[in-house]
Amino acid sequence: MKIGFIGVGGMAKAIIAGLLKTKTFAPEEIVVHSRRAEVYGPYAKENGLVAAASNEAVVTASDLVVLAVTPNVAQDVLAGVQPAFETGNHLLLSIVAGFSLDEIASVVGQQVPTLRTLPNLNVAIGAGMTAVAANDALVGDDLAAARNVFESIGSTTALAEDQFGVFSALAGSSPAFIDFFIDSLSRAGVKHGLSKDQATKIAAQATLGSAQMVLASDQIPFALIDQVSSPGGSTVAGLLAMEEAGLMTAVVKGIDATIKRDAGGPA
Repeated sequence: MKIGFIGVGGMAKAIIAGLLKTKTFAPEEIVVHSRRAEVYGPYAKENGLVAAASNEAVVTASDLVVLAVTPNVAQDVLAGVQPAFETGNHLLLSIVAGFSLDEIASVVGQQVPTLRTLPNLNVAIGAGMTAVAANDALVGDDLAAARNVFESIGSTTALAEDQFGVFSALAGSSPAFIDFFIDSLSRAGVKHGLSKDQATKIAAQATLGSAQMVLASDQIPFALIDQVSSPGGSTVAGLLAMEEAGLMTAVVKGIDATIKRDAGGPA
């Protein structure tokens, strides 16, 4: 099975990096093309990928076709390759933000099996989180094959398309928020005598372990908080100080602002 990428921007490269890291696809099973040959040509050569001469050639050579262009050109690019989808059994995977299944179908037709996705950059290390929504034509083994692309480089969750904006804030933007939290912990460690490298490693590993604990547990996060909060202890003192400073309110307001901006309104 081959997977092709129309567009090789930052997110496409992150997905490809994850697929190569997890050995989901061999380099020669990944076909790429973008508007600028001076960009995708050297990138393909460096990673052992197949450089296609055109977007149409990507579709023709691939079982799974990832549309990975910017939203402003997505409709025109897809229209340009529409005839290529009429031959063979090609599955279309879109990572274009805001490009709905209905809009995709208006270009290629309802009969093309299509998975709309919204991955985050953590797919590059096989730890991504991706929202997916399938059209009615994508079922059975084809649906499994399409979802496996993203499940092999992280986790997926099926969502209604009108929930993609919330997902974008919680999974797409939140890595920046979490990095900000880790950096804040690190700076606190520096304040109290650790080197920045030491403090960052400690904070990042603690954050990673806590996330894995939440995923492995059948308890809500607050129950896990209680497990490390001894009566009258230092953890409780820290939690109360953070809440007094408005940590939870700040997080919710950040998500609200992200969703509002993503919907087109002022933050």
